[in-house]
Amino acid sequence: MAIFVSEPGRPIGTRLPEVFRGQRVGTVDELNESRAIHESRMEESGGIKDQAQRVIAKRAFREYGEQAAGNPDTARAYLPVSRICTPALFSLPATATLAEALMEMEEHSIHHLTITADGAVAGLVDYKWILQWLFEHQKNPASQTFTHIELPAFLTVTPETDAHQLARLMLAHQLSAGLVIDSLGKPTGIVTSTDFLRLYANLSRHEGTV
Repeated sequence: MAIFVSEPGRPIGTRLPEVFRGQRVGTVDELNESRAIHESRMEESGGIKDQAQRVIAKRAFREYGEQAAGNPDTARAYLPVSRICTPALFSLPATATLAEALMEMEEHSIHHLTITADGAVAGLVDYKWILQWLFEHQKNPASQTFTHIELPAFLTVTPETDAHQLARLMLAHQLSAGLVIDSLGKPTGIVTSTDFLRLYANLSRHEGTV
C-alpha cells in the first residue's frame, strides 16, 4: 500500500517512481516545513500569502489528525483508493501548449491532466497550477508548451492504498490529487479532493437518514 512522491521536474521520459529509486513517503505525523516537496522553491518567503498557506495547511492537517485520533487506524475501516478513485484519465503530450491543456480541461469538465513524454507519464498538472504558472511567468498560453517547464510534484499510489492515509498526505503537502498506478506501473485512475468531498457528502447523507 505504498505512496510515492515524484519531485518537480521537466517532462523528460517517465516520472513515475521506481521502487529502487523512488522517494517513499511514510506515515505523516507532522508537517515538515524544513523539507518541502518543492525543493526548487525553498527560498526565504515571509510574505503574507506564504504564511497564510502554511497556517491553512497546518490547521487542515491538525483537524484531520484530531478526527483520526478519535478513530485509530487499527479500528477505522480500511478504505482502498480503488473504491473512490475516478477511472477516467485524460492526458496530453508534453509538446502540447498550456492553452490546449486549458481547453481540454474545460471540454471534459476536469481539473487534472497527465502529461506524457514518449508515451510514458511525465507529470500531473491541475487547472489552478497552470493559471498560477501563467500569472507568475507572464507567458502566452497559446505558444508555451510543457516541454521546457518544470512540472509540479505529484503523488502516486497503488489501488490498495488506504484512502485515509492518502488524504493526510494530500493535506500535509497541499496537493489536490493522487495518481493511481497498477503493479505494472500503468496509471489506472486518479483520486482528487473532489472524490473525498463526494465520499464525505455520501456518508453525511446516510448518517442524516439514520
